[in-house]
Amino acid sequence: MDSRQWDERYSRPEFEWKTEPNQFVAAELAGLPPSRALDLAAGEGRNSVWLAERGWRVTAVDFSGVGLDKGRKLSSARGVSDGQIDWLVADLLDYNPPPHTFDLVLIAYLHLEPNARATVFGRAAAALAPGGTLFAVGHDVANLTEGTGGPQDPAVLYTADALRADLPGLRVIHAGQVRRVVHNDDGDATAIDTLVLCQQDGTVTS
Repeated sequence: MDSRQWDERYSRPEFEWKTEPNQFVAAELAGLPPSRALDLAAGEGRNSVWLAERGWRVTAVDFSGVGLDKGRKLSSARGVSDGQIDWLVADLLDYNPPPHTFDLVLIAYLHLEPNARATVFGRAAAALAPGGTLFAVGHDVANLTEGTGGPQDPAVLYTADALRADLPGLRVIHAGQVRRVVHNDDGDATAIDTLVLCQQDGTVTS
C-alpha cells in the first residue's frame, strides 16, 4: 500500500488500531529510562504517544500525513506537552535519521520487500546512540499458515534470522516468535509475530 492508500484508510473517524500501545511495545520498553526516541512507521501515533506520556522526546515518522494528524489529536487528548513529539511526514525509503542520536528506535509492523527493509533497518541501527535500544515487531512468516491477519505476501513477513541479518553490529538481547490474541467478529484468534530487541554497545564512530 502506498501513502495515498494509507491516507484513505486512516481518514475514517475511528482509529484503525487501538489507541493504546502495542502490547509487546509496552511489555518490552516500559522499564527504559526516557530520553530520545525514534518511532518509524508511526501510523496513528499510539506508540509515540505512549512513550511521550512516559517522558520520552519522540520523533514520529510516517508517510501518511492523515495518520500523523490523528496522532497529534491523540497526543493532545492525552495531555502530552506541545513539542514533545515531532510529527514528520516522510517515506522511510527516503528518510535518513541523524546518526548516533536516539536512545530508542522503534519499528512496529513495517512490512517491506527484503532489500527495502534492510535499508530502513540499517539506517535505524545507525541512528542509535551508544547504549541505545532498537525494538522491532511485525508479522512472522508463520502467521500465513498458523495465525491470522497481516500481509499475505511471504516476502514482506519477518523471521528472527532475517531481522538479525538486517541489524549487523547490534547485540541481540532476544529474538523470536511471539503470539497475541486477536479479537474479531468470529471470536478470538491467534496472530504470530517476530520480536527482536537489540542494543548498540560501546562507542560508535562517525
